Amino acid sequence: MSVKMRVLVSSGKGKMMTLANSVKQEFDLVPNAVDKIPPAYSCDKERIIILAISTGDNPSASVLNFCKELTKARTANVALLLDGPEAAASKLKEALSSAGTNVIDEVFYTKCGLSFLKSVKPEENKALIEWVNRILTQLK
Repeated sequence: MSVKMRVLVSSGKGKMMTLANSVKQEFDLVPNAVDKIPPAYSCDKERIIILAISTGDNPSASVLNFCKELTKARTANVALLLDGPEAAASKLKEALSSAGTNVIDEVFYTKCGLSFLKSVKPEENKALIEWVNRILTQLK
């Protein structure tokens, strides 16, 4: 299934990039589908953007500002892959909703640990892919 999807990462942790690339590989996304926040290529009429973010209780101002710019013209749907607490997810969802995009309720939480660790356990990778598949079936 080919879908216009991107995974944008705001994390200094290697595991987050591994997870992002796993989604890219599993869904056979275009070469520039995985990028940093803000992305080198602007978002335009994406079907879904997955934001992979490592954060504490308060997401950075640059990430929040980027979220507020994700209008329906840029993306129809946004999902969160988060290395952080529920409080951060709420703030990110609020910023995304204010832009008018559809925010997927279910957040995928992960613990990235140390920045140089890149490995992902097979069961976590499987859970991530299942989460993305669930999201794709409920897209607006």
